[in-house]
Amino acid sequence: MSACTFFGHRECHGLDREILYKAIEERIRQGVDTFYVGNQGQFDAMVYGCLKQLRSIYPSIRVCVVLAYLPTGEAGEDTMYPEIEGHPKFAIERRNRWMIHASGYCLCYIHHTWGGAYKFAKQAKSAGLTVINLGKAEL
Repeated sequence: MSACTFFGHRECHGLDREILYKAIEERIRQGVDTFYVGNQGQFDAMVYGCLKQLRSIYPSIRVCVVLAYLPTGEAGEDTMYPEIEGHPKFAIERRNRWMIHASGYCLCYIHHTWGGAYKFAKQAKSAGLTVINLGKAEL
């Protein structure tokens, strides 16, 4: 089993959905069968939309929306909550580290060198993941 995670800025102006779709499909063709995506912004929503569409073509892929916070109500389709502990203030950071450690690939959209998306894409690279950046920033 090979997994891919995603990191991108909350707003992803300039990202072509078709380029993202093809990049994800290429990971599937390389043998990735599990995808971990957050639920915090435009990039995550765009990734999840592409994954749902691709799952209709590749029904064997597993799509996991990884929650940083334990849901208070009914969890949505494809959601999971990893067993992470600690203060809620750091929940997104712990969730992102969990996704890095559970993956071999990281597909990201980083166009500037500040903020959480950049930080975690750099961590993914340092952890030895194959990192593909669809943005303009140097990692």
